[in-house]
Amino acid sequence: MDEVEVVVAHSERATLRVGDVFLKVDADQARLDAEVEAMSLAPVPTPEILWHKPPVLAITALPGTTLGRLGGASTGSAAAWAAAGAAIRTLHDAPLPPRPGRAGRGIVALAAELDEECALLVTNGLLPADLVIHNRQVAEAALRPWTPAFTHGDLQIAHVFVDGDEVTGIIDWSEAGQGDALYDLATFTLGHEEHLDDVVAGYGTDIDLDVIHAWWSLRSLLVVRWLIEHGFDPFAPGCEVDVLRSRM
Repeated sequence: MDEVEVVVAHSERATLRVGDVFLKVDADQARLDAEVEAMSLAPVPTPEILWHKPPVLAITALPGTTLGRLGGASTGSAAAWAAAGAAIRTLHDAPLPPRPGRAGRGIVALAAELDEECALLVTNGLLPADLVIHNRQVAEAALRPWTPAFTHGDLQIAHVFVDGDEVTGIIDWSEAGQGDALYDLATFTLGHEEHLDDVVAGYGTDIDLDVIHAWWSLRSLLVVRWLIEHGFDPFAPGCEVDVLRSRM
């Protein structure tokens, strides 16, 4: 009998592994439905869906290993990171999915959310005011018009699997939908700036690096409080607070 491994768990959702099967438990049925839909439309390798019975989605494990995780050492060759960039470009060039995703929030709503979050970070004493103010200024460059693309919406490096220099699959599509392509690229390289050039080379088109830097600041500011409230540590070495400090 295979043991049950808790991959991640918090009050919103949980992922368990039993052998080569992952069970995703999510009380938000719309989020699970969006994930199933996105995997069926994405032109890149994804896990096989074994069954879907809300609130549970069962999918297969992917071959290979991830390129690392936020706060950990990055792995993989420059060619592997470039291959990931090429896979992301394939996704972004695909026909648009029917719904907006996490990366598709409107500029006005996103700016309002960011300002509210920055105020809470300072008021609650979670981060120094100068760190928040400077990164809020950096984040402003991300608040601009963009052309919708098919985005993953939570493209952390832990969600991209490679075998050698080949991408074998991408997992966790619950935030996918129409959105800003540079949000995906920024999420993927968050905390691993040393591989940004490799990813951009594989992506194969000019990228506004100021917008990538802005998304690093914006995304980190928005998640610090959520991470703390859900039992994660954004202050760990190499994680979100270090990303914010690196922009100073």
